[in-house]
Amino acid sequence: MSAVLDLPSPREEAWRWADLGALASAATLAPVAAPEADFLDLPGARLLFVDGVLDQARSSLHRVTLGEIDAGTHPLGRRASGTGWALRLDAAAAAHPVQIIHVATGGQSHLPAEIVLADDAVAEVVETFVGAGWANRFTRVTLGTGARLMRSVRLLQSAGFVSLREEARVAAAASLVTIFLGVGGQGSRIDAELTLAGDGAFVDYGGALLTRDEQRQECAVSVRHVAPNGASNQTWRAVAADRSQTSLAARVDVARHAQKTDGVQSLRGLLLDRTATVNLKPELEIFADDVKCAHGATVGELDQRALFYMQSRGIQRARAEALLTHAFVADAIDRIGHDEVRAAFVADADAWLDAAL
Repeated sequence: MSAVLDLPSPREEAWRWADLGALASAATLAPVAAPEADFLDLPGARLLFVDGVLDQARSSLHRVTLGEIDAGTHPLGRRASGTGWALRLDAAAAAHPVQIIHVATGGQSHLPAEIVLADDAVAEVVETFVGAGWANRFTRVTLGTGARLMRSVRLLQSAGFVSLREEARVAAAASLVTIFLGVGGQGSRIDAELTLAGDGAFVDYGGALLTRDEQRQECAVSVRHVAPNGASNQTWRAVAADRSQTSLAARVDVARHAQKTDGVQSLRGLLLDRTATVNLKPELEIFADDVKCAHGATVGELDQRALFYMQSRGIQRARAEALLTHAFVADAIDRIGHDEVRAAFVADADAWLDAAL
């Protein structure tokens, strides 16, 4: 099946943790009934894609347009070239949140997207994945000087695989914040290349991946600083139960002329069972000599001293475990700026924790 799909080889370093077998299996899943999917109570565009095709009757485009998008040469992303959705805002424009629900009903689907914000434009995008199958998505982001984009992405598929290829170019004083939450039963790969191309650009990119049973999820993110005074933050949290595996690879490259760069990576894993696995791979490659870059990577179990303390104060052990794990995950998703969106993410994480603990 891998040969038919022409998938990358796990012998390549960038793909060594990728669950390509699960991806291939997801591409041939038998049809399933489309699950119910509700939009959050927010103004603005609402797009419902079923197997990569827009459901016109249940969608409202507002400022979003449909058209041909070239997804480049990435091994998975290039499959998404074709008709996709685009949000393009003029200088100083501001749009209501754009909500997108991706419904998979078996088999494979591919869909590209493009977000282009001119100078000082502001936008928010919320995406949700539900159903079962292989959902393959490509997203290209281009931010002009002073533009701001907030993205929140929930992976809630009950089965199958979600692969996301993301490319972004952030201009001077622009800001890109993207937060992911993976709490479905699907396998996943978040694959991103982000370039801070202007003086004082800012990127905050991270999230929480929660796995159980035999599930595997991973991220592979590269942040490139090619201009001075840029700042980037990658905060990822992994929670693994049963025999599942979560892998986090985060890289920061600082070019020779990107002085005064501030790059931070925080990768932390929590094992709910000793049969689970969390792989962490932080990387820094720095050619400038006036920078402030740091990375931290830790994997462990719940703090037994904290559990003992909470139990000594009358909190049942199961409740204490849930509270500590919630705090661990909240560290990654509390950076979502919109209250209602953040509450939805927290509710999804809590539901996962209630089932796993």
